[in-house]
Amino acid sequence: MKLAQLLALPATLISAVLAIPEYSEHLHLRPLPNGYLYAGFNFTASTSLSAYESQHFRYFPRSLGQILQHSDTRELHLRFALGRWDDESWGSRPRDGKREGGTGVEIWSWLDSGGGKPAVEERWSSLVNSLSGLFCASLNFIDGTKTTRPVLSFEPEGTHRGGGNGMELLHGTLPHEVVCTENLTPFLKLLPCKGKAGISSLLDGHKVFDANWQTMSIDVRPICGLGGDCRLEIQQTVDIVLDIKRSMRPRNDPIPRPRPVEELECDESKSYHASDTCYPKRKEGEMAWSLSKIFGTPVRGSCHVADGDESHDISLEVSPDRAVEVSHGGSNDTLASHEQNQLVRTMRLPDSARQHTDISLPQHIFQDSPHQNRPTLYASRQITGCGQERGGMHTVLHNPHTHQQRIVYLESLPWFLRPYMHTLKVLTHPTNSHDRPTIPLKPDQMYYTPALDRKRGTHLELLLTIPAQSTVELTYDFDKAILRYTEYPPDANRGFDVAPAIIRVLPSTHNTHNTSTAGNEIGQDSYFRTTSLLLPLPTPDFSMPYNVIILTSTVIALGFGSIFNLLVRRFVLAEEVPRSAVAVRVAGVLGKVRGVVGSLKGRLRGGGQGRGGGGVAVGVNGVAAEGDGGMNGVSSVVESRKER
Repeated sequence: MKLAQLLALPATLISAVLAIPEYSEHLHLRPLPNGYLYAGFNFTASTSLSAYESQHFRYFPRSLGQILQHSDTRELHLRFALGRWDDESWGSRPRDGKREGGTGVEIWSWLDSGGGKPAVEERWSSLVNSLSGLFCASLNFIDGTKTTRPVLSFEPEGTHRGGGNGMELLHGTLPHEVVCTENLTPFLKLLPCKGKAGISSLLDGHKVFDANWQTMSIDVRPICGLGGDCRLEIQQTVDIVLDIKRSMRPRNDPIPRPRPVEELECDESKSYHASDTCYPKRKEGEMAWSLSKIFGTPVRGSCHVADGDESHDISLEVSPDRAVEVSHGGSNDTLASHEQNQLVRTMRLPDSARQHTDISLPQHIFQDSPHQNRPTLYASRQITGCGQERGGMHTVLHNPHTHQQRIVYLESLPWFLRPYMHTLKVLTHPTNSHDRPTIPLKPDQMYYTPALDRKRGTHLELLLTIPAQSTVELTYDFDKAILRYTEYPPDANRGFDVAPAIIRVLPSTHNTHNTSTAGNEIGQDSYFRTTSLLLPLPTPDFSMPYNVIILTSTVIALGFGSIFNLLVRRFVLAEEVPRSAVAVRVAGVLGKVRGVVGSLKGRLRGGGQGRGGGGVAVGVNGVAAEGDGGMNGVSSVVESRKER
């Protein structure tokens, strides 16, 4: 990094480089219009390069450090994002969009270029596969078809030896990846307090992923001070936008249900207002909220693990006339405004691990609507056309400022989306006058890498200059490829996700939002990302192959079974079938068993008759009765033997 660029860094970064603390964390809160709250979590840890190379880790996560060493990664940037930032309502993006990623998962890193292109690709594959296991994400699916090599869109943020020579940049995206609690849990495991104390105790998965917009980032970069002392720094950030009313609802009413009529706040000034008709009344000002009600828990203790860390843990950006109450255990205090900035109020968490901290704000009615910083640029992107064979891409870039903007426009397209570069058109027209004819705009630079089927995606990078208060429209046509039936996902009719476009606004001398202290010569970059797109492809009717397979299998089974029986089986009369020795033996055993059973039955039957006759005759003539009974018993035995 040049000396001018180093001097142009913010004062906070220079102080962080020169400061001794190896770990710090910070939470920034800012209410947004229409009942939303922005919460930005920042966790910074660092270690000396000598300790890193000797694998001596203290606050820097060992699991991530060993992955970076094994893959020869010089600088890493990883993003998990979900939702959409509303530029028109919420204003400019936090952190100038530098810690923001596209929908899904996005990663780019600078790797050691030694060994040529095959060695770099091997290191890239090792990096994404290792990070996939560490963060429970599908990063292992980032192969050659999802990897590009941008030229103008990214620059190293760290201080590298040799001016960055000997490094190669690779960029990959997974727009279809769903970010969930499985990614947040390993993210918190990298922190010293593991989400058990400090501001990280507020990061509950049910709250984070219920947000309207959420992004998690991990940035690893080397930083060198003026004295030549170099350190490896990791920054973990979580930026979320919460709906205050929805976040506090589960506390008292966990099951969503319609509200009773008497609890609805209706605008009675409407002409159609009646007992059965209600128009929601517009909220005035900001509703009351607190950290414990929004996140479900107060801040549990603190995470002051590094020596010499005296920085503030929480900052709140609200109007000076709004009351802010802070409760530490059983005591309540009022949070005063900062001496240098009246809109920001800062506080430091107590060192006691058992003391909980909560911040609460009562409802406030604004005299004037709060001012929101206007974004540097507005961008939108859509797919045009109809049918399953071809379509078009339409991107609109709007510059609301009175000075021109230089941007870098990057698109990473999948291989099955085949753009026609001869149809690329870049047109511009003033924003306020749509009647004026559009003027062609020639890109200052253009980098294009065509796609190869099933091997490489399309890389398109444009350097554009957008005139002041004007709108630029970028369009081109494309064809849709037909995939093999094994390449379709289970939800093929849903469509295929196309990665968002990345827009980098280059610094300029007119940039009033982020300018350096060196005479406004060098400003800060800002990044924007459009929403991801859903591309419908020609999809076969997967039910027809299923029906054909079932019908064919049934016919084959019936035909084969019949033919097999005719060829293998021998049909003869039952009398002609010779009896086997086993059957003869079984028949003999069964005959003997039947004989024994029959004899037992005869004996039991004969003995019962003899005893019964003699008993009856005793009462009349005892001698005759005894003789008759004996003769009857002998005759029954003889008859049974004859029957046998």
